[in-house]
Amino acid sequence: MPADPLEALLARTGEEIGVSSWQVVDQSRIDAFAAATGDHAWAHVDPGRAASGPFGGTVAHGLLTLSLLPAMLYELVPDMGPWMGVNYGFDRVRFVAPVLTGARLRGRFTLLRAERETEERLGMDWEVTVEIEGSARPAAVAVWLNRFLRA
Repeated sequence: MPADPLEALLARTGEEIGVSSWQVVDQSRIDAFAAATGDHAWAHVDPGRAASGPFGGTVAHGLLTLSLLPAMLYELVPDMGPWMGVNYGFDRVRFVAPVLTGARLRGRFTLLRAERETEERLGMDWEVTVEIEGSARPAAVAVWLNRFLRA
C-alpha cells in the first residue's frame, strides 16, 4: 500500500473506508438547523404538536441528516495535505426512515470512485448509508460527490 495517505485512499476505490462514530440528533441541534435554514416546520420544532403527528414526536430535517456527512467523513479520511475539499453534490439521495429526536446516527462510507481528473483536481464519489442506532432501516442512503482542488 502506498505510504502517501492520499495515494493509499485512492488505492481503496471500491472498498468500504469505514464507519463514523455516533452523533446525537437532539432537539437543540434540530432547532439550530431550523434557525440556520429558516425551515421551522412543526414536525421539526414543535414537540407538542408533533406528539400527535405521524412520528409521535419531532424529527430531524432530512437536510440536517445530510449536513452531518462532512463531520462523519472527516473522522475516516486522512489529511488531504495540499488539497481542498469541495462538495460537488449528490447523484442520488433517499430518506429511508425518519430520524426521531434523540436518535444517534453514524455514516458508513464506501469509496465508489476516486481518480485524478486533472493535475489540479481529484474526484471522489462515496456511497453513504446513514444508520440509525437500533434500527434495521437507515435514515438515508446517498451517492455523494466530492472534488478536491489543489490549494
